[in-house]
Amino acid sequence: MSADFETIFNHHERAVFEAVKAQSARFPHLATPELLADIACVALNKLPPRYIRHEVDFAFYLTDKERSDNELAIAAAVGFAFEFVQARKAMRARA
Repeated sequence: MSADFETIFNHHERAVFEAVKAQSARFPHLATPELLADIACVALNKLPPRYIRHEVDFAFYLTDKERSDNELAIAAAVGFAFEFVQARKAMRARA
């Protein structure tokens, strides 16, 4: 028996990637592919992993409150990540 592990992914990835892209205009000095990837990693590490196989599976089981809470958590994590990476970049520039 073989399993199809390639269909498994973290539900937050897509939403975090979209939020990072949307907020990148507010931080043009961080808008490089490398730093945006770092920002996405920091944000994803602030969120609990929610592994799914199909987006519809996850959406079906969420209440409106859970959906709203997820959106707020993603926004907060991405905001934190931009500030964190910005601070780290400033510290490196001083060294």
